Amino acid sequence: MSIHEVFMPALSSTMTEGKIVSWVKSPGDKVEKGETVVVVESDKADMDVETFYEGFLAHIIVEAGETAPVGSAIAFIAETEAEIEQAKSLANSGGAAATTTSSPEPVSATASAATPALASQNGSNHKEGRLVASPRARKLAKELKVDLTTLQGSGPHGRIVAEDVEALSNKGKQPAPVTPVAPIPTSAPVAPPAPRTPAPTPVVAAVPGQIVPLTTFQNAVVRNMVATISVPVFRVGYTITTDGLDKLYKQIKSKGVTMTALLAKAVAVTLQKHPLLNASYSDQGIVYHSDINISVAVAMDDGGLITPVLQNADAVDIYSLSRTWKSLVERARAKQLQPQEYNSGTFTLSNLGMFGVDKFDAILPPGQGSILAIGASRPQVVATPDGLFGVRQQMQVNITSDHRIIYGAHAAAFLQDLAKLIETNPQSLTL
Repeated sequence: MSIHEVFMPALSSTMTEGKIVSWVKSPGDKVEKGETVVVVESDKADMDVETFYEGFLAHIIVEAGETAPVGSAIAFIAETEAEIEQAKSLANSGGAAATTTSSPEPVSATASAATPALASQNGSNHKEGRLVASPRARKLAKELKVDLTTLQGSGPHGRIVAEDVEALSNKGKQPAPVTPVAPIPTSAPVAPPAPRTPAPTPVVAAVPGQIVPLTTFQNAVVRNMVATISVPVFRVGYTITTDGLDKLYKQIKSKGVTMTALLAKAVAVTLQKHPLLNASYSDQGIVYHSDINISVAVAMDDGGLITPVLQNADAVDIYSLSRTWKSLVERARAKQLQPQEYNSGTFTLSNLGMFGVDKFDAILPPGQGSILAIGASRPQVVATPDGLFGVRQQMQVNITSDHRIIYGAHAAAFLQDLAKLIETNPQSLTL
């Protein structure tokens, strides 16, 4: 007997349990090798889980909306239809698949962000002979009896989305053949995939006396914050004059540059001179990272916190960095980030200036050496070098650092150089 267990995969290094968003396949459905069978919500994103086994989805153990620990069985796949009933009996008896006469192997699965998978460069909606369609589109097509193979996807890179299925169903006829688009030259820059429009997340109204369960994202934040308790940290504050930076921002804002990208760029360039601030602690010693990857905290609409990463922020030009940031935020809020886009940071920024916050202390993320908290830039009356008074735009920043590897003088020197860059040479950020 060949019955395979589908296990809850570990989709990130911090994930301990996952929530089933939806089952793409129903019990009894044929499962092809490399086909998405379930969409799982990790602590950071919704991920498509694919199987490398062929057979039939025999039984679902964990239904949509329920959670399960990483490594636990969430379904059974039978290689033949004759074994479906045996798999059901096995599940109902509460036994593990390993109790069968032929010891089943766990289902090998790959997980990829629910962002549209890249098909071929000519915009085809088939990938290596496999139809590329969103889980919702597949489910809708099954309900409306629409043949997905006749559709040309309107999603990024030709992926079929639910709107394509609905449009065809409304028209009641198959679309005309679409002329293939010429391949994109390899030298041409490829724009990042546009985010799909996620289903709106229900907002639970707070009722006095009611206990509202934490979301998966919020639980992830809880675990990360608790993990920081054992780290000895210290904090250093600094006041930075931003007149020059504000002037530069006004000049290049129309070109798509964001203040977040400017601040990330300034921090990344300064970290080139202070590699210890970009390092992290390990039991073996100080880990000096080869890249400067700036994480920036973003609040999620449905609760929780995520830190998209601007990779190699010191080496990327400010215009590309701003475009990347815009894409990261859109895909973060649509739960479409790839793991390396939120877990590869080496230094974190947390900016509450847009809320008018003067100053605050940020909590150090696990696995990093420092986080910089940025307050609002406000007009302040200051004494000028010639002994007079003037009005200057100033913001307060506070750095929280791991005192096991970074000391006060290190953090102070970093802030001093950051202030010097922003106050005297902000134009260099555009070079």
